[in-house]
Amino acid sequence: MKNTKKKLNSQSKVVKASFTGSNITRYSRLNTVVKYMNRQNIVKSISASFPTQWKNATKFGVNQILLAITLASISGISRIRNIADFSGDGLVKALLKLDKAINENALSAALKELGQNGTRKLQGLLLLKNGEWLHKSGLKNITLDADSTVKSVCSNQEGAAKGYNTTKKGAKSYHPLLVFVSEMKLLYHTWFRTGSAYTSNGIIGFLQEVKASLPETIEKVFFCADSGFFSGELFDLLELFNWDYLVKVKLKNLEKLLQSQIWISIKGNKDVAICEFTYKANSWSKTRVLKAMRSVKEYVQVEYLGEKQIVPVYQYVCYASNYDMDAFGLHELYKQCSTSETWIEQVKRPHYGRKYSYR
Repeated sequence: MKNTKKKLNSQSKVVKASFTGSNITRYSRLNTVVKYMNRQNIVKSISASFPTQWKNATKFGVNQILLAITLASISGISRIRNIADFSGDGLVKALLKLDKAINENALSAALKELGQNGTRKLQGLLLLKNGEWLHKSGLKNITLDADSTVKSVCSNQEGAAKGYNTTKKGAKSYHPLLVFVSEMKLLYHTWFRTGSAYTSNGIIGFLQEVKASLPETIEKVFFCADSGFFSGELFDLLELFNWDYLVKVKLKNLEKLLQSQIWISIKGNKDVAICEFTYKANSWSKTRVLKAMRSVKEYVQVEYLGEKQIVPVYQYVCYASNYDMDAFGLHELYKQCSTSETWIEQVKRPHYGRKYSYR
């Protein structure tokens, strides 16, 4: 009969530190991570969502494999063969209640068997946990900051494709879609996408999932995004949700369009002026008001009809928003959103899925 005493169900084992020559580990800090995971019932949730059908030939639980991958990711390990080696560490085996290391074949087979259905189930579990944490925070008003990121890959990784890539032109990449709760510095939801996906591809379905997962205690949502998300269809959805939004405008010949507008100077600041105008793209359901700000970047000397003149060089920003404020106010609000870019970049670097390689 199979010995089931070491099955991993509700909690990972917490290992007491001892200073001996046996079972030396490189990953002692994982003990603290596992304590936190146990307190948050993460192990229990994964075990319930991904039950293992134990048979005579079954050597490892699905939850053991998923948690091995999770702990490896936290430790900066992404290659399947390295994860297999990682699972043989003395501490890792004790935490996951493993008799021996998980081999490469078992890891690969488990991931392939989970497939897309398993991915969606795991994604739903993560949304559920994030919704619980958001509820416990006590927040009633939140800021959702949407973003995307490009990660170049080497060789022919599954799902990678050529797309817009500023750091390594022509290289295949991934292009995940992300949304953060700024007040908590929390990566709330993510979609893993191929590198050929445009910035806002899938944003409608993505935000519908976010909306469905938000706790009922959330009364007000402010959505902020850069120009890659400038879309009439998105604005329709945000207005349907009754969310406030601020999105930077992206249009062909935008500067030429703004140069033709009537500008009003800001009182007390002669180098700044604002304007607003109506706009409706062919694909939009209705006309919207766009608000822009013009500021002097520098003054340069030019020669016109034989005379030298000092003229200003302008820079422009333009926004789409349902807020009742002028372009200067919108620009100040957008700068507040931009302050989160530092920690967003910190989250994006280790994120990327994490992408795993079988090589």
